Amino acid sequence: MEAYSNTDAERELRTAFDHAPTNAVKGEWFFITEQSGVSSQTGSYLYPDGSHFLSDSHALECIRDVVDKLEASQRQSFNKVIIRWKKSRIPLMRGRVTVETYFDESIVPRGPNHPVYELAAAAKRAFWMKYGELSENFISGLEEANIHNQTKWFGPHRRILCSKVNKMLTLATDGLSTPWAGVAELENGVECELFMELDLSINTTPQIDKWAQLLIHLGDLVADKYQIANEVKKYGAILFCSLTDDYQPMTHVILSDDQRQIEDLPFGPIALICVTLITDVEIEHYDQSGEWASNAARHALAVRQLHNR
Repeated sequence: MEAYSNTDAERELRTAFDHAPTNAVKGEWFFITEQSGVSSQTGSYLYPDGSHFLSDSHALECIRDVVDKLEASQRQSFNKVIIRWKKSRIPLMRGRVTVETYFDESIVPRGPNHPVYELAAAAKRAFWMKYGELSENFISGLEEANIHNQTKWFGPHRRILCSKVNKMLTLATDGLSTPWAGVAELENGVECELFMELDLSINTTPQIDKWAQLLIHLGDLVADKYQIANEVKKYGAILFCSLTDDYQPMTHVILSDDQRQIEDLPFGPIALICVTLITDVEIEHYDQSGEWASNAARHALAVRQLHNR
């Protein structure tokens, strides 16, 4: 495409904004170019009191068109466009239009091979090595990552770590707290990981594989709910979900707060959440009407701890 500059865009939009609503005094629009398959556009004309016009489709179409032309021209690299219009105080005079383009590093999405993913994985492996002999192998979900290296957990890792000490085996998710691929936010995923402790004297290899796959599926639910770590921290323990008949006699899953945190992740420490499987009998006499049935969940865990002493 032939050269198309910000000045050309301003000239074209000046003509388009001649059709601004009668009572509009200015307008401001923000456009983020496509990042990992998603672009965004916000803004509108404004009334004198600063309130927004609800319908602004014509202006948005015109802005989309000039941004496309700026991108196609490739005169400069940018990922953010700010467009401002101000109505002229002189009758019959066109308003003033400015088009500003920027390259904002802070909104550049992480690529599929960003080193931060392996930094997060190393921090979690180092944590679990303090509590037992860590297996070199992972138990993984069958799903493959997409072109952005996103699994159902939105990052590249959706797998289970195995740590053994004496007759106890710990299964722990690795991936929920991995920074998401294809986004720019400086967050450790959903800011938590799950773990489950198993007695090797009563769990066979097929059973361990079964619990590992359950942990992956629980991770899918946690990834979708996003703020679950805050809920667990708030209530101490929650009755998270029911189990299918495949897991009988176990019928429910409790998620509870662990006092430990996993440190040294790229964007700060993350919560550790314990997964406990229980039967209907363990909660049948407790009130389950509250938020997340947290009272029943806490009582069930307290009774478990008494029996295990």
